[in-house]
Amino acid sequence: MRFIWAGLGLLCVGLGLIGVVLPLLPTVPFMLLAAFFFARSSERLHFWLLNHRVFGPAISDWQSRGAINPRAKRIATLSIILVYGLSLAMGLKTTILIIQAVVLSLVLIFLWTRPNF
Repeated sequence: MRFIWAGLGLLCVGLGLIGVVLPLLPTVPFMLLAAFFFARSSERLHFWLLNHRVFGPAISDWQSRGAINPRAKRIATLSIILVYGLSLAMGLKTTILIIQAVVLSLVLIFLWTRPNF
């Protein structure tokens, strides 16, 4: 079972790394999932992720207080605005734009209702 947890953790890290360059794929939620999976499979990988220079602080803040860095909130908000603006510029169907607006609005509500650290 440990191999399955570790495999899922590595998959989440991979998806999170892709999300660094692909704005539609969120990075931090995949890293949070990876931390969850690594905690059940590998102390070494879990320690590596929690002590990672970039991802470690966000994971620790979330695990200890459910908090999100205000700077991360601003960056996420800007990314969401840019992605939605790109969708508008591409002239996507109205149905898609409405669905995207609803989902992204819910993401923003969730994001901004989390405590700051």
